[in-house]
Amino acid sequence: MSATATMEEFESLLNESFELDTPQEGSVVKGTVIAIENGQAIIDIGYKMEGRVDLKEFANPGEPPEIEVGDTVEVYLERVENARGEAVISRDKARREEAWDRLEKAAANDERVEGAIFGRVKGGFTVDLGGAVAFLPGSQVDVRPVRDASALMGIKQPFQILKMDRRRGNIVVSRRAILEESRAEQRAEIVGKLNEGDVVEGVVKNITEYGAFVDLGGVDGLLHVTDMAWRRVNHPSEIVSIGETIKVQIVKINKETLRISLGLKQLQEDPWTHVEEKYALGTVHKGRVTNITDYGAFVELEPGVEGLVHVSEMSWTKKNVHPGKIVSTSQEVDVMILEIDTAKRRVSLGLKQTQGNQWENFKKAFPVGTEVEGEVKNITEFGLFIGLEGGIDGMVHLSDLDWNRSGEEAMEDYRKGDIVKAVVTDVDVEKERISLSIKALEGDPFAEATSGVKRGDVVTVTVTKIEDGGIEVEYDGMKSFIRRSDLSRDRSEQRPERFSVGDKVDARITNIDRNSRRLGLSIKAREIAEEKEAVKQYGSSDSGASLGDILGAALKSKDKA
Repeated sequence: MSATATMEEFESLLNESFELDTPQEGSVVKGTVIAIENGQAIIDIGYKMEGRVDLKEFANPGEPPEIEVGDTVEVYLERVENARGEAVISRDKARREEAWDRLEKAAANDERVEGAIFGRVKGGFTVDLGGAVAFLPGSQVDVRPVRDASALMGIKQPFQILKMDRRRGNIVVSRRAILEESRAEQRAEIVGKLNEGDVVEGVVKNITEYGAFVDLGGVDGLLHVTDMAWRRVNHPSEIVSIGETIKVQIVKINKETLRISLGLKQLQEDPWTHVEEKYALGTVHKGRVTNITDYGAFVELEPGVEGLVHVSEMSWTKKNVHPGKIVSTSQEVDVMILEIDTAKRRVSLGLKQTQGNQWENFKKAFPVGTEVEGEVKNITEFGLFIGLEGGIDGMVHLSDLDWNRSGEEAMEDYRKGDIVKAVVTDVDVEKERISLSIKALEGDPFAEATSGVKRGDVVTVTVTKIEDGGIEVEYDGMKSFIRRSDLSRDRSEQRPERFSVGDKVDARITNIDRNSRRLGLSIKAREIAEEKEAVKQYGSSDSGASLGDILGAALKSKDKA
């Protein structure tokens, strides 16, 4: 081996020794406390390097520093030498690096970490996790909002890491998650001892619109408003109050969500057990209106037994009226049992049935032919609607307004709100219809005019109008019409113009139609009838007299008479 090779090996070993003995900047190194002076610890980190660290860096929040001469500690080497020829070291940064390594492992394994709350910042608190500072949001302090967190400061306790970013130096922790986990374990243990159907005691902790939360000794159960009583409950505060101790039955337990449903009414007898016995179909009972909707009103027959009066069963006459205008909440009413469905726990009730059928009542009080009086409620294209006793309406058809005028003409005489009289002509209970007639208040002029005559009689009429097709005549105040072809048996005399208004003319009644109220008249028929009568009286087959002689004799006889 040459001297040159020996020197190179020696230099290499020296460099390796130097690299091993000289700590690297930016790393955590071990050192020994060689002195404590002026609030600082002087630490020898080897290779003839010393550095200074403030004593406060060796203390946990709220605690005095625990360090003595001779202690071996880990520090973070920032620089090998400063202006004073000392190493720049830090205990805090060493603890922080150590802590981050530890915390990253804990987060990866979803393990709890220990720390202490030592400060308050905007939106939450700061937590020392053994060298690393984490943020504890205010919402993560407890399961319920905490007004004063001073009692929690400086106490070592477990936390759950929610989020961490080493590059940015951010850590977010939760104390609430630890409490909820512990609470869930306790709940699971308590719930495991409970069974559906058990009767337990609890304290009402909170009341909401839909029910009450009951503390069963470490676990809460919900007593829903529908399980508080068999009757309708508008608000839970009607049944229970906060702080009250009550006995409840466990209705249902959800083992997965650990939710417990409670019942109070289950400890009382179900009133529906005897409903069919107590409320026979067709019987009438008193009840109290508990709720009103667009489709009807609910009536309580007894606590826990409620029935519906559908809007169609509320009134015989008020068909399109809101139930709230017929009954009011808390009103006592008589109702009839119409139907019971025990399986669905439903009772159908009737209100109008207890008041009697208005149409039947009207028919008894106002039989056909009775004169009534009422207000014109409505005017339609086919007649008048008149308000009658009992809140029902009757109708006067156009054809029943006037004997002589058309319905359209007669309608112009009436206005909504007018008080009119009419005669009852028909009451149909099944169809709920009442027919009235105003013209029936006066005698039928047609019936009066034709009461003393019959078909074939000759009557004297007065000409009132001359038309191309015939003449209009009047008989006993009743108008009729004689067609051109009935003006004479002689075709040449079938001329309307040969008559004048006011002329008195004898005509034969050819038809009396009481349905259409028309009287058929004919001068021609009268002449033919007279001719036949003359032949019968003054002529025979053996006389040899001509038709002219017979008619002449008949006319002379008529003139003498």
